[in-house]
Amino acid sequence: MVAPTLTQPLPRERDVAAAVAPSIWQDLVAQPLGRTITERFADDTVRGIVATDGLIGTFVSMDDASLAQNRCFLYHLMGNGTGEWRVPVGGMGAVTDALAKAAALAGATLVTGAEVTSVSTGAHGAEVRWRTAEGEQGATARHVLSGVAPWTMAGLLGDEATRPAKPAGSQLKLNLLLERLPMLRSGVDPRVAFSGTMHLSEGWCDLQLAYEEALAGEVPQRPPGEVYCHSLTDPSILEDLAPMGVHTLTYFGLHMPEELFTGPDGEANRVTAVQRAIASIDEHLTGSILDCVALDADDKLCLEAKFPHDVEAELAMPGGHIFHGDLDWPWAPNRAKLETPAERWGVATPYDAVLMCGSGARRGGAVSGLGGHNAAQAVLEAR
Repeated sequence: MVAPTLTQPLPRERDVAAAVAPSIWQDLVAQPLGRTITERFADDTVRGIVATDGLIGTFVSMDDASLAQNRCFLYHLMGNGTGEWRVPVGGMGAVTDALAKAAALAGATLVTGAEVTSVSTGAHGAEVRWRTAEGEQGATARHVLSGVAPWTMAGLLGDEATRPAKPAGSQLKLNLLLERLPMLRSGVDPRVAFSGTMHLSEGWCDLQLAYEEALAGEVPQRPPGEVYCHSLTDPSILEDLAPMGVHTLTYFGLHMPEELFTGPDGEANRVTAVQRAIASIDEHLTGSILDCVALDADDKLCLEAKFPHDVEAELAMPGGHIFHGDLDWPWAPNRAKLETPAERWGVATPYDAVLMCGSGARRGGAVSGLGGHNAAQAVLEAR
């Protein structure tokens, strides 16, 4: 019921509630997801597997009263109206390339390697200033569509009065280039085991224990995480390397809050977190995953570790929060003001000329592209 509304003006909460069974609304919206899962499922492993979709990039207990876990869960399960996830042919970079090509054909000028330094608004629009190796430049427009987080945008506007609290991310991402797929202790064909999502230490009790350890300022002893190998689904990701049997392997770790890695013990915790993540993978292999990792020209392992502060440093996502902040419900509160196109499409900021088109839009949804679609619709409606 929700998926078809994502590319339409925002529905009201009461309208969405009326469109679904009251029991479903109670289970997914009105009460903490942890209660729903424990009521519906008895097995610890099944409970944990279901719960993980509410914890991706979100540091929270399954029983948290904020319901951040419920909103995260909903976004992960409503894709395409079925919950189906798809891998772009050619990798995520192919999506970026297609957008760039379409924009250029439409007459857009693409400026890369630029740092936006400020945004200012006026009666007739807004001005964006940016800096490149050639110096500082600027441009004015009726509308500025912002793909950065709301916290970042408020800073560029110099607006501390409406600036939200700085978000904090919670994840560890390991990217590995494998010369070969590892063998599993279970004897399962690795091409089968890694073609979907492999869940590690993600039983219900595992998740709760890891949350409590991280909340206490400790790296979880058995960190929960997920492993997937997109190159098994789409070999074109690796282009010329694919025929050599090379694969990409990605580990996404849960309950790894930013503060664990930025304090006085940050460096030591980073080393520990990577070691424990690797150990959680090795637990199911006949050897170590590191024995399968390719070496670069300097004989170093092709292994990349990204913590929240790395994401902030490289992509300006505040606190390394992959959603630019906690996700919103993909509908408007019953008393919300929906008078302007930007308000109706869920992309409004305190400034008429500035719209949110990234994950910070009400229905940003991380890599879904919904924020951009809906910001464009708001601009078209305002013409």
